[in-house]
Amino acid sequence: MISWISLNMTPGVGPRAATKLLERFGSADAVFHARRTELESLRLKPETIGSIIAREFENKAAEELDRVKQIGGDVLILDDGSYPALLREIADPPITLYVRGDWQACFDQPGVGVIGSRMCSTYGENASEMIARDLASRGICIISGLARGIDTAAHRGAIRGCGRTIAVLGTGIDGFYPKENTRLVSEILEAGGAVVSQFPLGTPPLKDNFPYRNRIISGLSLGVVIVEATEKSGSLITARLAMEQNREVMAVPGNITSRNSFGTNYLIKSGAKLVQQWQDVVAELPSEIAAEILPPKIEKGNATGESNNQELAPADLSENERKIWTLLSPDEPVQIDGLLEQSGLSFGDLNGALVGLDLKDMIRVLPGKNYARRI
Repeated sequence: MISWISLNMTPGVGPRAATKLLERFGSADAVFHARRTELESLRLKPETIGSIIAREFENKAAEELDRVKQIGGDVLILDDGSYPALLREIADPPITLYVRGDWQACFDQPGVGVIGSRMCSTYGENASEMIARDLASRGICIISGLARGIDTAAHRGAIRGCGRTIAVLGTGIDGFYPKENTRLVSEILEAGGAVVSQFPLGTPPLKDNFPYRNRIISGLSLGVVIVEATEKSGSLITARLAMEQNREVMAVPGNITSRNSFGTNYLIKSGAKLVQQWQDVVAELPSEIAAEILPPKIEKGNATGESNNQELAPADLSENERKIWTLLSPDEPVQIDGLLEQSGLSFGDLNGALVGLDLKDMIRVLPGKNYARRI
């Protein structure tokens, strides 16, 4: 274990270099017993070779493992039986995985990645949350990257569906980015989910880390759903990685005039599966998994996209709450002045209804006193 952590901490040893070393020497421990000339034949950087020969990170690796245990985490290594089998299949898999939470239960479930733009629209946020919620409630683990926007909505949707979700980090598992999602991480762990990273403790959110994170998201997933993506979105990189890893690539269509829809619509034109609802995702999973989840001749063939009684207001709403709920939609936010005019309520009654709906987690409170219905 220590030699694996030490190798992962060695500067210049990323997944590709680690794979070369392991193919040549057979194990992490054997790498640290290699001769300099053998290491030089692999064209490693001189400082990397010097670090391996000196076993520079051996003591630090032991301290690292102790610190991981202290925060309730674990370290999985590539030749460990607990290492996720799907991730081991990809080219150059990370040689160590730092994990926290109920990771074993998460890895035991079929997983689907749900990712997209940080600067998402209300439509995209609702679509991400709805798809993640509906999949998670049916035993699919939702895998995403903890970023603002679509990723955050996917994690929250999984929690609302009483399912599990994995947040894959571009930092160490002892720090979270963005900071505003620290509470979300707690909710993920409380709901039986997990956080995963290939990076040592204390690793900051460097830009170069996130492509590695994206490889893990797609590597852990049977398929990846892209909800919104601009022309140069990192989500398109994840889609490409998923294709290279022989994973299913799916996308939610969007408004053709929206820059956030360029990437998803392009993917659909290029052959990605168009996703309108959770059944579309499950239909692309291995047949044995799909057969367990999809009811025969009922929802699998439903192409209408209509949700079950979605327009019927819940019975536990007050008269004012019901009035406001019916005025809202999931896709088009309404400003408070518009609600005041349309509802005919006094400002006090309107505010009371909005507070009640928010406490019941039935609406989104958006910047500028705008409101939208939660799906």
